[in-house]
Amino acid sequence: MLITLVRRQLRPYRRHIALVVLLQFVQTVANLYLPTLNADIIDQGVVKGDTDYILRIGAAMIGVSLVQIICSIGAVYVGAQVASALGRDIRAAIFDRVQSFSAREVGHFGAPSLITRTTNDVQQVQMLALMTFTMMVSAPIMMVGGIVLALQLDVQLSGLLLAVIPALVLGIGFIVYRMRPLFRAMQTNIDDVNRVMREQITGIRVIRAFVRDRHEQERFAGANTELTNVALAVGKLMASMFPFVMLVINVSTVAVLWFGAHRIDSGGMEIGALTAFLSYLMQILMAVMMATFMFVMLPRAEVCAERIEEVLGTDSSVVPPSAPVVPEGMRGHLELRDVEFSYPGAEEPVLRSIAFNALPGETTAIIGSTGSGKSTLLHLVPRLFDATGGQVLVDDVDVRDMEPQALSRAIGFVPQKPYLFSGTVASNLRYGKADATDEELWRALEVAQAKDFVQEMPEGLDAPIAQGGTNVSGGQRQRLAIARALVSRPEIYLFDDSFSALDYATDAALRRELSHETADATVVIVAQRVNTIRDADRILVLDDGQVVGTGTHSELMNSNVTYREIVLSQLTEEEAA
Repeated sequence: MLITLVRRQLRPYRRHIALVVLLQFVQTVANLYLPTLNADIIDQGVVKGDTDYILRIGAAMIGVSLVQIICSIGAVYVGAQVASALGRDIRAAIFDRVQSFSAREVGHFGAPSLITRTTNDVQQVQMLALMTFTMMVSAPIMMVGGIVLALQLDVQLSGLLLAVIPALVLGIGFIVYRMRPLFRAMQTNIDDVNRVMREQITGIRVIRAFVRDRHEQERFAGANTELTNVALAVGKLMASMFPFVMLVINVSTVAVLWFGAHRIDSGGMEIGALTAFLSYLMQILMAVMMATFMFVMLPRAEVCAERIEEVLGTDSSVVPPSAPVVPEGMRGHLELRDVEFSYPGAEEPVLRSIAFNALPGETTAIIGSTGSGKSTLLHLVPRLFDATGGQVLVDDVDVRDMEPQALSRAIGFVPQKPYLFSGTVASNLRYGKADATDEELWRALEVAQAKDFVQEMPEGLDAPIAQGGTNVSGGQRQRLAIARALVSRPEIYLFDDSFSALDYATDAALRRELSHETADATVVIVAQRVNTIRDADRILVLDDGQVVGTGTHSELMNSNVTYREIVLSQLTEEEAA
């Protein structure tokens, strides 16, 4: 999975990677050449007392060292650029894929896990790529070259490598094998810590209101302890790896000196050759150590790559049409024909046999008990979900066949929980229409009954809005969300219980202004308050996912028991009449 991901994402950077390999090859060859020159200085210069030879070869070593330094710097620079580009591209790919997800896929992964996969998981893959370009490319070249040059110096002494290298590889391989399941658990625990922290930050007011600080501290401590325990287990394995590597290096050094001394004593080897052999041995073992760093990072990067590929390999249940239809002259006629919707794995559908028409110039209201499917029904129109049965049509075109941008432009959706983005009042209102003028913004604020409190802000339209709109009240947040929908002037307005945080006077004033502003548009309102929807042209009563009544307020009061019960739970007989 890791190789597949990296190969696909690095395809545009093949030339840069080739340059990194070339630079690493040159600097590694230069590094391997230095011990040979050093051996020549000892055997031909120092032993024979030839000062000119020492100076000449010494100058050559300086030149080789300069080439090595320049190539090494160049390789690290280019490799870092490619690794950074890899991280950027993977993050962008995950973001684009998540943007295409419906609410179903987002709910399946969960926001905390998606955040971790976009940040921490990508970082692990990026670090692996950086280590590969800066260390792993040169490691096999250095190891193979070191073995070849060691064999040229002394074949008998090189026999030690047959014992040293396998022992090092097997020991490291066993440790890495033990690390892999721990790294998978670590990423899951990071998800859990992220989730708990996100819940506590978002719900800090609820926690304080119910004095649950100690409970939340314990919950976070539990998630944190689990992550810590896994990290400690990984740390113990990593801590055992480097003493093992140093043990092998030191034992092999002693063995080379021991057997090398006997070779020199018997005249089969020169002092300079032994010095060079020791250098090559160190280079070979250093190459294995560099590979060790990779082996430490590889299991975690593999787990992260699997999690990334899981996101990239998940297709949205809301599929863009293969031959999108772009209606001309949108009117905003909304029709649902025998619509059904079921969540995956659910025993029964949430919505069944829903059919109605919402015409331009009319207001259609939807009311029902909690859990009757009102919000789910509204979510089918902008394709936050796709109906599992029947059709949702706009101007006689199935929304699944309509060009997504055309559908988005035709719909102004105000969700049940309005969300404002960090920025300013103006930047939030222009979210649906980037080129809206200040006059259009003020007009939308006036209709949404938000003009007064925005004018009271010192910066006016440039007043700052915190992430989620947490620096304004719930009612102000709802009114700004309504104004945002009004700015784009769509053909269809969908209000998902968007007036619940407003007082009755503001609610009445807003609906009065809204009726003039949306006179030619199709308006669909989901509401719990009877006063909000009693003047609608058509009211749909939902119960257990089915339409159990359709008509005006007075008609339903006389003919529908469910609607009458809802009304009388809020109003008296006189007020209802």
